[in-house]
Amino acid sequence: MLTLDDTIAAVATAPGGAARGIVRLSGPQAVEIISRCCQALDSAMDWKRLTQPTAVAGSFMCTSSSDLPSDARLLQLPANIFLWPTARSYTRQPLAEIHTLGSPPLLQLVLQTVCAAGARLAQPGEFTLRAFLAGRIDLVQAEAVLGVVEAADRRQLQTALAQLAGGLSQPLQQLRDELLDLLADLEAGLDFVEDDIRFVSSDELGSRLAAAAAQLDGMARQLADRQAGVAVPRVVLVGWPNVGKSSLFNALAGNAAALVSPQAGTTRDYLTAVINADGISVEIVDTAGMISESSGNSEDAAIGHSRVMAKGMVETAAQAAAAEQRRQADVRLLCLDATRPLNDWERNELGGADSNSSSIIVLTKCDEPTRVTLDRPAIRTSSRTGLGLGELRGAIRRVLTAQPVEACAVAGTAARVRESIRLASDSLSGARRLIAAPTASGPAEEELVAAELRTALAELGKVVGAVYTDDLLDRIFSRFCIGK
Repeated sequence: MLTLDDTIAAVATAPGGAARGIVRLSGPQAVEIISRCCQALDSAMDWKRLTQPTAVAGSFMCTSSSDLPSDARLLQLPANIFLWPTARSYTRQPLAEIHTLGSPPLLQLVLQTVCAAGARLAQPGEFTLRAFLAGRIDLVQAEAVLGVVEAADRRQLQTALAQLAGGLSQPLQQLRDELLDLLADLEAGLDFVEDDIRFVSSDELGSRLAAAAAQLDGMARQLADRQAGVAVPRVVLVGWPNVGKSSLFNALAGNAAALVSPQAGTTRDYLTAVINADGISVEIVDTAGMISESSGNSEDAAIGHSRVMAKGMVETAAQAAAAEQRRQADVRLLCLDATRPLNDWERNELGGADSNSSSIIVLTKCDEPTRVTLDRPAIRTSSRTGLGLGELRGAIRRVLTAQPVEACAVAGTAARVRESIRLASDSLSGARRLIAAPTASGPAEEELVAAELRTALAELGKVVGAVYTDDLLDRIFSRFCIGK
């Protein structure tokens, strides 16, 4: 079991060389260790008398390998030392950061020196764990720290920063406070049941439960689409068969993952790839070409009935998969073949694209003579020459950044708390059913309502970390890097 009464240290910067590197310390002896190892430019400064956050310019004194001559073992590294000498720090302990040269061997030497002076090596995520255990942040905010570190693009970073700032914690805490107040009123009335004193009426109890349930349902809807493995926006290619969707998919993805053929209907299933769209990681999806019910195939007459049925079943499945991918799309790329006029289905889709701000019209095969006529803007592309691919990536980015970020939690948090949110919602629903029952009256029913409220509060406590186990903390913080 980790303790809080010792001082931990770790390299806090990413692996590899850099102009600057950071070694971080936290614990009761942090300032004392710094005073042993660092020398301030201001010789009159007393490290131990610092009472507020301070930046100190100076040098760090460390001893190099013992196989060097004695006069070459002492190294004096230029350093800026940032000190938080009181509990007003990230971990609510004395905390220090040594900013010096970013050479990995030198940083390891600094780390060895502070450990020899009284610190120990930190475990993964132990700095953030100490902040959580000290009440500096809750468990949801602690997970947001990892979300910031692991963010693959600006949207993920924005979600993680919003969660770290309390975007999920504050409404959860407010909801817990409201339910605690309601439970207190309910239990106070149970204590005075013989005196017929009620601290909350049945109507008020019902309305307060309904408001809490609505707030919890809103959180559940926001978390519903945040599956642990889906953390990037989806960009779905839509179009008639053989318009060049698969070729465009391969050109954007930079490989030949999609089978390309002049035969219409080659793509039966959908394919995915993650690409960089001008600074934003997105998942592009190549789907089967859309086929209307009236578009029969002349070759069906030449093949057997069973083969026609099998072919129809495959096409039906492909169309269903394509429709589902379009439904889940954050951005739709309506692909139109520039070498032929539009058909009725494409003209109808263009009308829908006008009213959908998340749709982008893309002309394909623009390295060949153009026969299509459009009265609206479109991005001209060629999978052969690369024409328009950079413009298309930029357009995808503009559409995504114009959309509000609906995710209220990083993917790891959403996966962890979803079940607790559901159970808390079920408990509130059970409480509402109890007070709505025709026979609901008296202390027996109110005792059952109070039990449902306690269950809901326990589940919400698991979300923010008011209720936790050592196994849960180990599972969360073991995913962190050492210096966080």
